Amino acid sequence: MDKINRQIDALENKFLGASQHIHVDDFMNAQYFIEVDVGTPAQKFTVVPDTGSSNLWLYSKNCWSIPCWTHPLYDNTKSSTYVKDGQKFDITYGSGSVKGSVSKDTATIGDGITATMGFGEVSSVSGVSFLASQMSGILGLAYNTISVDNLDTFIDLSNLTDKSFSFYLHDTQSESYMTIPGMDSEMYSTIDTHPVVEKKYWAL
Repeated sequence: MDKINRQIDALENKFLGASQHIHVDDFMNAQYFIEVDVGTPAQKFTVVPDTGSSNLWLYSKNCWSIPCWTHPLYDNTKSSTYVKDGQKFDITYGSGSVKGSVSKDTATIGDGITATMGFGEVSSVSGVSFLASQMSGILGLAYNTISVDNLDTFIDLSNLTDKSFSFYLHDTQSESYMTIPGMDSEMYSTIDTHPVVEKKYWAL
């Protein structure tokens, strides 16, 4: 019965845009992660859902930088939906940089929220922050106007009609989650909202 219910939920999410709760792993109220599946069959990765950038990138199996030794690596040879792009991919954050090339594949969060997209397959990493982080990549959730290489974003390419999302972060990691699409206004008697201002620059 649980399996049937999950299948029904996935169909509703795909065709009706029903909201989902996606677990957010809260590490000491300092780092926040969600899971993303990439490729066919799915390869699972822990990524930062970053509202300050617009690109998806993952550590590649071709990466020999130290952070790549201890994290899951994307292997394009194991994905039947991988398409080679090859253009250079290079992002410099305030805390370090990542370099590699663009690949195309199918990315999924939650139950069936999917986008076939170009993303960074990272082969070189620099910066101490990457050594300390549990992440295997970043899922950018900001506007496409700040996307590196003008790549379309996960949100823009997703199979949802409603492209909105919200985060609910609590002191206990078991209670933190992302709602997509929309927000859980019915869960709270009072909720503060503010408009998102589109920027022409970004940093992490």
